[in-house]
Amino acid sequence: MGRLFGTDGVRGVANADLTAEMALGLSVAAAHVLAEAGTFAGHRPTAVVGRDPRASGEFLEAAVVAGLASAGVDVLRVGVLPTPAVAYLTGALGADLGVMLSASHNAMPDNGIKFFARGGHKLADELEDRIEAVYDSHRHGEPWDRPTGAGVGRVREYKEGFDKYVAHLVGVLPNRLDGLKIVLDEAHGAAARVSPEAFARAGAEVITIGAEPDGLNINDGCGSTHLDLLKAAVVQHGAAFGIAHDGDADRCLAVDHTGEEVDGDQILAVLALAMRERGALRSDTVVATVMSNLGFKLALEREGLKLVQTSVGDRYVLESMKEHGYALGGEQSGHVIILDHATTGDGTLTGLMLAARVAETGKSLRELASVMDRLPQVLINVPDVDKSRVHTSADVTSAVADAERELGETGRVLLRPSGTEPLVRVMVEAADIEQARSVAGRLADVVKSALG
Repeated sequence: MGRLFGTDGVRGVANADLTAEMALGLSVAAAHVLAEAGTFAGHRPTAVVGRDPRASGEFLEAAVVAGLASAGVDVLRVGVLPTPAVAYLTGALGADLGVMLSASHNAMPDNGIKFFARGGHKLADELEDRIEAVYDSHRHGEPWDRPTGAGVGRVREYKEGFDKYVAHLVGVLPNRLDGLKIVLDEAHGAAARVSPEAFARAGAEVITIGAEPDGLNINDGCGSTHLDLLKAAVVQHGAAFGIAHDGDADRCLAVDHTGEEVDGDQILAVLALAMRERGALRSDTVVATVMSNLGFKLALEREGLKLVQTSVGDRYVLESMKEHGYALGGEQSGHVIILDHATTGDGTLTGLMLAARVAETGKSLRELASVMDRLPQVLINVPDVDKSRVHTSADVTSAVADAERELGETGRVLLRPSGTEPLVRVMVEAADIEQARSVAGRLADVVKSALG
């Protein structure tokens, strides 16, 4: 069996790759592994379980809850809430485990399972490996040690989770948002209620789109992966700017008042300067991935700030932040981690902090985002290839070397296998957009022919 856990939990087509049986088995395995690791020692264990609005989340949540309770874990069901809300509540309620059912920005037929450790932090790789091994052994016949009688877990709804999380978001803002008109695109996802409520409580005038989830329309032509609707709405309503989340609301992208996109790199740059002014940017350092635009690095250098780069995936950004005590990190895709207030990327928190900076300075988001100039960057996803060979194929290696020689010091090339989908991402930066497109197109053709 190939490794189930990717960079962000276990994902696949619900009821095909990710079945109820798998969800139940992984949940039981997680309970056993954490018990063996001593997480539950001396007390009755508790887990927080939440989901996004996907139709498949209903049966997968039931399977996860059944698995945990059968393993002796009490379960607090928080219902449809963002991934960062489940992480926050896991920590705030002193739970031993958090489970989120979501495939984030993926299309509706997909779903996923993400586990959080005590405190709301993502599980370490070695624990995920152990869960997978235990799950596999029991899937092939090894019996579980099952509690009976009063030893089984109890299940109850925790409806207070919504208000507790929104109060937390509003409570950490440095200033109110009065006077700002903001359009929010909720991707028909997990933040459809949370995000508008938080922005309104903070004082903003809120206009929502993509805020009517029906279980089938999540990420469908809206949200952070489809910004056209938000761009049009911001201009139509004369809003100060717009915020877009993905299906589980751990991402935040923005649109300025003219309808221009403000990506995760620009958001990080704006927040970095704001946090430095407040003395909250520890070591004057921002953590980002190798996918960050070269213009972001140059902007930080110009402002006297340091950049630490990691592998792609917010889990690696978070690991670096925790190891060295940094306060701000994130990805170009809009995963932004503000570690003093969240243990994972939080799209609603990021949007609120960005809005607070606009309100505080009186400057437009367009002006604030101009702190960095984005170099032309082209990203091509090459699907249906053997992504495991992207770094070992001689043809691909040769093509990358040729591209790097052509670009020289004015650009760069990055090829990487997706952690959540069967594809290879080809990224090229260059001083000229046409050159970036040409080089990226040639590389994508080589990847397709060599790895297809």
